[in-house]
Amino acid sequence: MSGNAILVVGGGFSGITAALEAAEMGYEVILVEKNPYLGGRVAQLNQYFPKLCPPSCGLEIQFQRIRNNPKVTVLTMAEVAKVSGQPGNFDVTVTIKPRHVNEKCTACNACAEAAETEVPCEFDLGLGKRKVAFKPNVFAFPMRYVFEKSRCSEAEAKKIEASCKYGAIDLADRERSQVFKVGAVVQATGWQPYDMSKLTNLGAGKLENVISNMQMERLCAPNGPTGGLLLRPSDKSAPKRVAFVQCAGSRDENHLNYCSYICCMASLKQVTYVRERVPEAQVTIFYIDLRAPGRYQKFLEKVAADPKLSLVKGKVAELSESPSGKVLATVENVDTGIKNIEEFDLVVLATGMQPSTAGEAVAVSAPRDEDGFFIGSDGTGIIPTGCAKLPLDVMRSAQSATGAALKAIQTVAGR
Repeated sequence: MSGNAILVVGGGFSGITAALEAAEMGYEVILVEKNPYLGGRVAQLNQYFPKLCPPSCGLEIQFQRIRNNPKVTVLTMAEVAKVSGQPGNFDVTVTIKPRHVNEKCTACNACAEAAETEVPCEFDLGLGKRKVAFKPNVFAFPMRYVFEKSRCSEAEAKKIEASCKYGAIDLADRERSQVFKVGAVVQATGWQPYDMSKLTNLGAGKLENVISNMQMERLCAPNGPTGGLLLRPSDKSAPKRVAFVQCAGSRDENHLNYCSYICCMASLKQVTYVRERVPEAQVTIFYIDLRAPGRYQKFLEKVAADPKLSLVKGKVAELSESPSGKVLATVENVDTGIKNIEEFDLVVLATGMQPSTAGEAVAVSAPRDEDGFFIGSDGTGIIPTGCAKLPLDVMRSAQSATGAALKAIQTVAGR
């Protein structure tokens, strides 16, 4: 692979877009993703803006484009270990973890059926469990299972190996490294939800019926832990009173000091989830101020007109639990000045977007701001894009990625 190749770090929506835009202009692209599948956070959503499509809608088109383009090399369960050199001439070492399932896999599910050990499901953000042999998600790309050999006994591993009549289970699979020569690096490492356990006053990590907005997406997704039914975690009942707490850890000097851009719209979208699944439910949004970027104002107005939705300008000071298992919210209403304790069946924290690499050392050496977002710097050959650069929705992430692909092409072309 020549120095005209482009490395894309991160296989979420922006990384996939950047890779395809460059490849369809004739450039070799290596797309590196640490998860066993492509799609990033978008793959975990129930629906996404602007059309409120399921993630399979947009991702399947992108996956088909990858299948049809031999110029894209996809490496999953892979991370960049080392980058050296200069723009137009980088040497990149990529470490690939063992999947223990080879290309013979037909996704028949026999290995999962043979597996006994269950572990928390990362894709469902801990709301469900999965086997140690598993399909990453229902429309995973690549459509290949993963076997976490280290998390079960040798006897179970042998049983799983024997279950596959295609010879796809590879117990001898080992971590390996590959070195690539590339001309530019697109940093598309995306975002992660802010750690709820840090929001101690909001009961996160202690109250079972206090969940994050991303967990809400998984609860309402047809391929989620409840099959798309909105059931509260503690007793699997349909919640009749639901609250959304905006800016949970955002715009707060003790947590994230910025607005994450998408949280208000995400909560408004999730109000529609509640109303569709539990029509009699009463919903409250507690907010500092509601922000609807650009054309999303009409969506805000439409949802706000729902008679079963209350919009309360107020700060939630504390969440606790009643003896009956309800969530008690201590809230000061800014408009009335009255401090109340209100009772809910389920509370959703609108946690903010934090760069996936925040606080971590990374092999790709590029400047980052105090919040961990990558800062683009001309002439370095390192081009940040999507939510690695700033909080964005899916559409703007794709636009950002197209621009990043163009900059990468200009770098390798010497312009």
